[in-house]
Amino acid sequence: MFSQGQLAFAGIFVVAFVIAMIYTYRKDLKLHKVFYKGSLWVLLGFLCFIGLLFVIKIFMKH
Repeated sequence: MFSQGQLAFAGIFVVAFVIAMIYTYRKDLKLHKVFYKGSLWVLLGFLCFIGLLFVIKIFMKH
């Protein structure tokens, strides 16, 4: 389906992209702690809401 060159490019691209993302995140870590201080609670609330939707779906089936 894919040639060897395409697979090699995809692999190198993924590795380079992950390294760039880690470097950028580490560089901006101080800013993240200041501006996104309460974002964990928003994530937990969102996950609870999705879980609640699944529970409602299960109970409505029966």
